[in-house]
Amino acid sequence: MGRKVADMTRQLEDTAEPPRIGAGRMPGTDRRSAMDAVRMRIGMAISLGLLKPGERLPDQEDVALGLSVSPITARRALASLAEQGVVVRRRGRAGGTFVADSPPSDVLAELSASPAESQAVNRLVDRRLLFECAVTHYAAVNATPDQLDELERLTREMAEATDWSAYHQADERFHQLVGTASAMGTAVEVYQETLVELYDYFIPYPIEKLHKSNHDHIALVAALRAGKVEEAVEVSRKHVDILHRTMFMGLAGGGTQAAADD
Repeated sequence: MGRKVADMTRQLEDTAEPPRIGAGRMPGTDRRSAMDAVRMRIGMAISLGLLKPGERLPDQEDVALGLSVSPITARRALASLAEQGVVVRRRGRAGGTFVADSPPSDVLAELSASPAESQAVNRLVDRRLLFECAVTHYAAVNATPDQLDELERLTREMAEATDWSAYHQADERFHQLVGTASAMGTAVEVYQETLVELYDYFIPYPIEKLHKSNHDHIALVAALRAGKVEEAVEVSRKHVDILHRTMFMGLAGGGTQAAADD
């Protein structure tokens, strides 16, 4: 009886998080709970060697922000992974949540995306590719000096980020601002909805690989400032197209090749 009550309580907590577009599910597939989606994303990052044994995860609040979920969802996901031995939690000044030295292989095998899920996310990448080229084109024409200055500031913030969570938060603001700078009206909302859906499937990457991805952001801002429409669009096209090979659906099939956040 006690276990049933606990299970019901966890289900209520999981549904208490306000729904986000695409949150906790893969498009075109059965719905995952927000907690299970976080578990999968962290587990896959460990399986792919993106998170190393003994590596410290960001604080719980930063994990929540970096993976675009509520703090309670992040807490429950980390607690569940700790119960299964995938991560370990240590107290004290040097404490925190760390990747276990030897995470159970059978648990990690369960924390993976199906071929159908990977195919669905690939289609979502294609949708973003179309939108990204459009908003970049019009951002090169319509961006204000203040917007360009803020985009440049965000590239510096990403360059100074020390973990994937901080980087990802600045990255999200960067691309949202590119959309706003395009001045495409309600079409910007559709673009940003697609961003939210795709960011729901971001998995942690080593910060050095994310810093490499930031070179595209820097090149994009330079092209926007110069009003070089074709150059800006080509930077954005390559930046998004590479997701087919660097998000988990590409990594799972071909090892840990160069990863990019967006």
